[in-house]
Amino acid sequence: MNRNSPTYGVLAGGGAVSAQRNRVLRNTYALLALSLVPTVLGAWIGVATGITTSLGMGMSAMVFLGGAFAFMFAIEKTKDSAAGVGVLLGFTFFMGLMLSRMLAAVLGFSNGASLIMTAFGGTAAVFFSMATLATVVKRDLSNLSKFLFIGAILLLVAGVINIFVQSSALMLTLSVAAIGIFSAFMLVDVKRVIDGGETNYISATLAIYLDIYNVFQSLLMLLGVFGGERD
Repeated sequence: MNRNSPTYGVLAGGGAVSAQRNRVLRNTYALLALSLVPTVLGAWIGVATGITTSLGMGMSAMVFLGGAFAFMFAIEKTKDSAAGVGVLLGFTFFMGLMLSRMLAAVLGFSNGASLIMTAFGGTAAVFFSMATLATVVKRDLSNLSKFLFIGAILLLVAGVINIFVQSSALMLTLSVAAIGIFSAFMLVDVKRVIDGGETNYISATLAIYLDIYNVFQSLLMLLGVFGGERD
């Protein structure tokens, strides 16, 4: 084909765009895998020291929300530099630390380790299913993300309310809803990278990590309630 022809220019431009999108997706998946290391480390330290278990429910929620939003603000400010990777990994360590309270409770069951592995396997299955679906869905999902965002805000508000209400039924309802909402968010977030709507792999990793974290946490909650066994 003639390199000076308009057709060649269009094809070359399209190839460059496709290559960029694939590069962002690869970098996102690589950083996502790396982010699991500090998450596990934070969770292990939290369980071993009991640092989060010693906090009351109200204080734990305040630390979690304050720390999470502070980290996300910092990630947004540094996402275009190498420092953004370090801040993101610091955030995932913090999230692992905050997860240790629930992990310690589940490990109190005789089958606790099995429940954690089941929750991990279930989350992995959801992620791979949504990531695969994102490659075959052709329609624009940006409108869906708006409804999901509203659902996530309602979940957050209801979760804060339940700190004071302490309703087991509401907690279970929120866990089921969170699995549905954040599974759909995985699809939307991966699709956005594939379509070129997200070109920063640090921002993309943050979004997908939060989806995975919430699905795992909710699955673990349900498994602990319905599958936990005492000695």
